[in-house]
Amino acid sequence: MSKILNSGGDEAEFAKPLYVPIKRRSFFMYAGATAGATALLLSGCDDDNVDPVTPAGTVSLGSGDVGVLNFAYALEQLEAAFYAKVKASPASDFSAAEKDYFSQVAAHEAIHRDFFKAAINRDAPGKIIQDLTPNFDSIDFTKRATVLSAARTFEDLGVQAYNGAGKYLKTAAYLVIAGQIVSVEARHAAYVRDLISNGSFADDSIIDPVTGLDKALEPVDVIAAAQGFIKEKLDATSVGK
Repeated sequence: MSKILNSGGDEAEFAKPLYVPIKRRSFFMYAGATAGATALLLSGCDDDNVDPVTPAGTVSLGSGDVGVLNFAYALEQLEAAFYAKVKASPASDFSAAEKDYFSQVAAHEAIHRDFFKAAINRDAPGKIIQDLTPNFDSIDFTKRATVLSAARTFEDLGVQAYNGAGKYLKTAAYLVIAGQIVSVEARHAAYVRDLISNGSFADDSIIDPVTGLDKALEPVDVIAAAQGFIKEKLDATSVGK
């Protein structure tokens, strides 16, 4: 990393904001710094990819880099809404440490959500998806076990989503930031898994025993898994195309 930063080239200068800790201020500094560099790339992708007609009442995530960013934004909206609710009304059998942990995660996910919203609005005006409405009717937020189970579902799905969609990003800067975000999601997933069952943070159900890598899912499969928690119908068929 030091070799890259000391190279003195334009690419190194462009990348510098990506090598600092991800905090709210850093995210918005990054979004502003990359706006000019990525706007033409994103608009160019839209010119080359014409999205198919989306059925009435369905939210299309779009194609190209915009589609991938909207895909991530949809998932971050879901996670941010979930953790905000957990923080506001923690389960009665949470420990003090667990309450503190979920407060921290709520802040992380809100930052991720706000970053994608700012980035899409700046780099691809008019292409952002709407604010989504979460559907948490199946989750009993008063019980620790059900909250942890839902958190594990969201975090595991989030890691698999970034792993599966990263290959579709054409803009290098966004691929780097996605890599930073997925590492945070993986930390969340590992912690929640150990709260449920100590030592399960990296078992074969989530790590491929052959490759030693986290599992990955295609965007359409991720949305299919998440759809039950979102009231609007989402269409991810053009993501990555």
